[in-house]
Amino acid sequence: MAVPLELFCWKGDWGLPSVDIESLTVLKYNADYGLSATQGADTMAFSSLIEEKLLPALIYTFWVDSKNYVSFTRPWYGEAIPFPLNFFLLNRMHTRSLERLRLIRGGSWPESEEPEAEAEIFKDACECLTLLSQRLGSNKFFFGDSPSSLDAIVFGHLAPLLKAKLPNGKLQQHLRSLDNLCSLCTSILGLYFPDDGSDPRNSSRRVSRNSPADSEEDPHKRRNQILSVLVGLSAMLGYAFLSGILSIQRVAPHNALRQQSPLEDDEEGE
Repeated sequence: MAVPLELFCWKGDWGLPSVDIESLTVLKYNADYGLSATQGADTMAFSSLIEEKLLPALIYTFWVDSKNYVSFTRPWYGEAIPFPLNFFLLNRMHTRSLERLRLIRGGSWPESEEPEAEAEIFKDACECLTLLSQRLGSNKFFFGDSPSSLDAIVFGHLAPLLKAKLPNGKLQQHLRSLDNLCSLCTSILGLYFPDDGSDPRNSSRRVSRNSPADSEEDPHKRRNQILSVLVGLSAMLGYAFLSGILSIQRVAPHNALRQQSPLEDDEEGE
């Protein structure tokens, strides 16, 4: 008997079971058992194209674009990551996303060349989306009536872009103009994740944070909240000392507590 797999992934939102690209992709595990050798080769080719051309634009859209990052990405992850980890983990995720973008693009670019680099990134992404749309054509899925791993990869990359309410939606607008790719994402959502309750607006049962039911279910909730605050303060103070923001200086008690009066200064001068 096969051992069931357990997947740890980011929580869902915007009507999606997860907001993470990799998590969305692997939620349809082992979907290629019926593909031919040619279809398998097409899957590898388009997967490489997505990694090289589309992914950099997604990273840029969510993590580099200042308007999207400040108004959307940072607040969302700041709320999703538990306290006190949200003070440190979010910055680390931001840094790693920038490093991944530089790695895919083959290095960083000078600040003076950033507009040209941004334009090139989005041009490549739009071309990739157009090629995917042309390959899909009027089919429901890429290789027949059931989704394959290529459908999963495309869904994993496009669904967050399609559903997120981004302040700057330049790439999002191009995706929404390609009806067959939007229909692909909608079909997979309806087929595998029908009304999973990821969107808070679709949830019919919601309990207030301060309701009596919470206190009855978790009698130690207040204690846990106090402990989490103390842990967070300790972590912040530790970081401040280690980074040199705060320091402790030792002085002689006699100089620190006693100050000579002007009369004493005159006497010493005489």
